[in-house]
Amino acid sequence: MTTSRPPTTPVLMRLAWLALLLAALLGLLTWLWPQVQQAMRYADLLRQPAPTVRSLPDPLPGVRFADTWGGARSEGRSHEGVDIFAPRGTPVRSTTTGVIGKVGLDRLGGRVVTVTGPGGYHHYYAHLDRYADVTVGEWVTVGTVLGYVGTSGNAAGTPPHLHYGVYTPAWQATNPYPLLRRGT
Repeated sequence: MTTSRPPTTPVLMRLAWLALLLAALLGLLTWLWPQVQQAMRYADLLRQPAPTVRSLPDPLPGVRFADTWGGARSEGRSHEGVDIFAPRGTPVRSTTTGVIGKVGLDRLGGRVVTVTGPGGYHHYYAHLDRYADVTVGEWVTVGTVLGYVGTSGNAAGTPPHLHYGVYTPAWQATNPYPLLRRGT
């Protein structure tokens, strides 16, 4: 008859180290999981199709405006967006689902919010009077209020308006006017 012997101390030590290592890995995975999910969500956003003609709602629903793309601006620049004039304090709404990349000041735009949306396109909302309760890294949906129409930045002395720009993933400006479903 064979009797089993109790494990020796080195075997118990190896099992203890293995249990400790597994517990540490589980803890690390638990801690990293939200970041992994965020990265997967962002990768999915980048794989989605970029905006196309008349695919975006207006950032100021119901406000009529004209195509001001390419107009002459100070310092020899041309206008890289559209200006939508509205009463000061009118809520500015996100035209896209995406993640907020910036909530802060810009030399020309004043108070600005940027949202990276499908296809990695950047949506730029400038000359805000104030920000809504949004933060960098926050995910937003179409219609989320980002801020309020104003005259910040180089818009001081002009009627209140929103400067709305759309940029490719490489930050090349593209005319947003054809992308907007005007009047929505």
